[in-house]
Amino acid sequence: IFQDLAAPPRHAEPPADSAEQAARMRAAGVDPTVLAAAAARRRTGPTQCHDITVYPAIGLAGGACGGYGLLLDIRDVANPRRIGAVADSNFSFWHSATFNNDGSKILFTDEWGGGSQPRCRATDKYEWGANAIFTVAGNAMTFKSYYKMPAPQTRFENCVAHNGSLIPIPGRDIMVQGWYQGGISGFDWTDPERPVEIAFHDRGPMDSTKLVDAGSWSVYWYNGYMFSSEISRGLDIFELVPSAFVSQSEIDAAKTVRWEYLNAQEQPKMEWPPSFPLARAYLDQLERSSGLGAGRIAAVRNELARAEKLSGERRRAALTQLAAALDGDARAAADQTKVRLVATAVRDLAGAEP
Repeated sequence: IFQDLAAPPRHAEPPADSAEQAARMRAAGVDPTVLAAAAARRRTGPTQCHDITVYPAIGLAGGACGGYGLLLDIRDVANPRRIGAVADSNFSFWHSATFNNDGSKILFTDEWGGGSQPRCRATDKYEWGANAIFTVAGNAMTFKSYYKMPAPQTRFENCVAHNGSLIPIPGRDIMVQGWYQGGISGFDWTDPERPVEIAFHDRGPMDSTKLVDAGSWSVYWYNGYMFSSEISRGLDIFELVPSAFVSQSEIDAAKTVRWEYLNAQEQPKMEWPPSFPLARAYLDQLERSSGLGAGRIAAVRNELARAEKLSGERRRAALTQLAAALDGDARAAADQTKVRLVATAVRDLAGAEP
C-alpha cells in the first residue's frame, strides 16, 4: 500500500520547544546531537501505519500511516488496495482515522509529540496536533478544514488530538474525542469546512508546576454513555446533556442506537429504529436551521404528541396522515431534505408496532 509514495513533507519543532527538549536530554545524560544525526540517517519514504479504521459496510478503510493518510478499498479483504493518499506539512504524525456515517467524509488525527507534549497553548498554531477533515468522492480525498479543541491549555498540559468515536445523533456528523489534558471535546463536523465544538469536559492540569503525562487517552460513545480512559485518574463515564447545540430529543434518538459490542476501529454503520425521539430530533434541527417555518414546526410537534398517546390503528392513521402532510411541506421548505427525513421517520413510526 506504500508503493510509489515519496517521503511526506515534514515541519520542524518550534525553536523554544527544541531547546527545552535538548536541555532535558542533556540533564538525562543524552547528547541531543546523537539523536539528531540518527534521525537524519533514517530511510526516506513513508513509515508503517500506526492505526487503521475499517468500515466494512462501505468497503473502505482509513489508514493513519505516520506521514500519510491513506484511503483503502477493502472489498476484497485478502487484497486491500490503496486508492487515495494525502500528506500535510502541518501534520507531524498521522495517528488515527474516523469516517462519518455515510462515508462521504474522513477525519485524520495528528498525534504530534506522541501525546506527551503541550500543543494546545495559545502560542501553538491551530493546525498543530489537530484533526484534518476531508471529503471522500470515489478515490479522491479533498481537504476541507482542521479542527482543534478551542480552549488554550497551559504549558504543563500534554494536549493533542487522540482517540474518539462518532455519537449517533441522527442527521448530523458528531464526534467525541480525547485530547489528553485538553480533556474531551464533542464537535459537529456536518459542514466539513466549519467544524464547531458543541460539548466539552476539561479538569485543568494534573500538576500546575510541571508537565506530567495525564488526560483522556480515548473516549468512545457506547449505548448512551461516553467512556474515557484517563491516564492518571482511571475511567471516566460521561453523559451528554442538552444545550443550545444539541437537544434532548437528539440525545434520546442517539440512545436508541444499541450495540452488543463495539470496536471503534471496526466502525459500525449507525442505524436508527423508528421512534418518536427520531422524528423530534429532525424537527429540532429544522428549528435550529430555520429549515421550516416556526408555526409549522410547532404544529407537527403537537400532532406527534397527540399520536404518541394513541395506539393501534388510530395511531397508524394519525401518523400516516402527518407523513403525507410533511411530504407536501417539503416542497416549499428551506431545507427540503431534512423535512423529508421527518416525513420518513413519521411514516416508519406508522409502520412500527405501537
